[in-house]
Amino acid sequence: MDTNPCVPLHDAVALAEIDLYTDVLAAVSEADAPLTTEELDRVLGVRPRTTASPAPARVSLA
Repeated sequence: MDTNPCVPLHDAVALAEIDLYTDVLAAVSEADAPLTTEELDRVLGVRPRTTASPAPARVSLA
């Protein structure tokens, strides 16, 4: 068992989420008002859905 407390941990998903959160915080800090949904989508790199794209499936938790 390795008991070295300096073992680096890498979690690609967590790092990607932190990067997105940083982008949102930077955009919010530069904005004069709350960001709109369209502005948030732009910051996060979300593309607008085209009419040819089907809507995502909804999952019922009931």
